[in-house]
Amino acid sequence: MPRAPLLRVPYTDPLPAPRIIPGSATTLSGAIATLVDFLSPSLPSASRANNGGNGKTLLLTGAGISVASGLADYRGTNGTYTLNKTYRPIYFNEFCDSHEARKRYWARSFLGWTNLERARPNRAHEACGELGRMGVVESVITQNVDSFHPTAHPHLPTTELHGYLRNLVCLTCRNEYSRRAFQTQLSHLNPSWAAFLAEMLATGALDTENPAERRKKGLKTNPDGDVDIPDAPYTTFRYPACPVCLEKPPMKADGGAVRVHVDQDGAWDPRSEGGVLKPAVIMFGESIPAATKVAAEEAVDAAGRILVIGSSLATYSAWRLVKRAKELHMPIGVLNIGGVRGEETFFGHVQETNTGSEAARLSENAEKVLPQVVRILREMKGRE
Repeated sequence: MPRAPLLRVPYTDPLPAPRIIPGSATTLSGAIATLVDFLSPSLPSASRANNGGNGKTLLLTGAGISVASGLADYRGTNGTYTLNKTYRPIYFNEFCDSHEARKRYWARSFLGWTNLERARPNRAHEACGELGRMGVVESVITQNVDSFHPTAHPHLPTTELHGYLRNLVCLTCRNEYSRRAFQTQLSHLNPSWAAFLAEMLATGALDTENPAERRKKGLKTNPDGDVDIPDAPYTTFRYPACPVCLEKPPMKADGGAVRVHVDQDGAWDPRSEGGVLKPAVIMFGESIPAATKVAAEEAVDAAGRILVIGSSLATYSAWRLVKRAKELHMPIGVLNIGGVRGEETFFGHVQETNTGSEAARLSENAEKVLPQVVRILREMKGRE
């Protein structure tokens, strides 16, 4: 029997248009009413009455929730994977094994970091925090690496499924290091690149992450702060070594110290045996840490229902969590513009009588919908 083809990474095939559930949710006002219906059983009093106290909603978010913050999505109409199908992300083993691959990665990240760093959470992230304060939402799982959720609502627990770009982690000693401090070091080690970045910022070339707009300016936009400059001299780029390994080299299994060498300016030297810093994100080909997987699964198991916001679920690590919720017979809601991978699995048997409380499939802007939903739920709670 032939095996089904594996999901291509990154997945770029178009996803089928969604079937809006219920049919009344095809307008913005209808979508808001449906989402209120979906979330209202998680209001604390309703939760106690209907679910024995276990009726809170779990949020699972993806890149779509951050588009209003000025970041690009992946698979939407203007998504980076959609418009740049030839893009091939660096894989974990390449980053670990190749000095040249790391130079290319850090050069492009150096150019893209500024826009990511100055972006801020939007009203949709803030609305998630308000849902937490009202007791509707107990926790968030996010696929995003922009740190907007923990920034917008530190009181509401967030599991960052794919890690985060705010820090680096050393492949040798596992200590973390600030990405902001690393960016400053990259500027010192690469003055010509720093001058080029300053020029691009001055001309506004990095003011947008829209792939079409950047293409007009000779740039290619790729996910997570990656900026491709055609024919750029990536091989000249230099990056620093882990400061912890430099100060106190870790010990090898044979009792000897791991050798970490730097040049006269402090750039990592390829004669080194360790001290390589990588972004604290889960790269393609890298496994999600066991503790993170367990935390995500436990969050699903503890919830009464799950709402997906701004994700096509094309990544299996996220899709399997919604599948787990389905297997636990939870109500599932999806607020995402455009299609979702395998959504018929989640909505294939929805009853015609459903008005949103048992299932919701909406294709609207999260920043427009969520604040209005929060306002209505707050009014409902105030009347109790």
